[in-house]
Amino acid sequence: MNTTPEERLAAAGLKLPPVAPPVAVYVPAVVSGHYVHTSGQLPMVDGALPRTGKVGGEVTPEQGAELARQCALNALAAVASVAGDLSAVKRVVKVVGFVASTPDFTGQPGVVNGASELLGTAFGDAGIHARSAVGVAVLPLDAPVEVELIVELHTPMGV
Repeated sequence: MNTTPEERLAAAGLKLPPVAPPVAVYVPAVVSGHYVHTSGQLPMVDGALPRTGKVGGEVTPEQGAELARQCALNALAAVASVAGDLSAVKRVVKVVGFVASTPDFTGQPGVVNGASELLGTAFGDAGIHARSAVGVAVLPLDAPVEVELIVELHTPMGV
C-alpha cells in the first residue's frame, strides 16, 4: 500500500505546520515549470524561534539538527502551499542549509542532516538530494539554522 508523504510524516509524529509568514519582502515558495524553489525557511514554531544564537555556542549541534528538521518541515509546508500537497513532489533535488555557527565550529553537515533525514522520512528514496551545508556568521532574527529546498514536481504547474 502506498502512503503519502503527509502520512509518513504523521507516522513519525509530525505534521505540516501553517506556512511561516515572510519576515521581509519575498514569498515562501515559487513554482517554475516542474520545480518549486522555497525561500530560506527559519525554524519557526507557532510564529516564534524556539532558540536563537550560534551552533557551537548557545546551541548544541544536536539542537541545531532539530532546528534544521523544523526548517525542512516549514519548507515542505511552503512547497505544499503552492503544489497542492506533497504527493505532487516527484523528488527532492537540492537542499541548502545555512548554519549560524561559532568560528571554530565545523560540524555544519551534521546539523543539516536534521533536514536531510526529515526529507528521507517524508519521501523515501525520492528524498535523496544534492546538498550544501554552509557556516555563516549570522542569520535573520539570530536564527541558528535556515534551510531552502528545490523540489521537482510530477507535472509542471503554471505553464
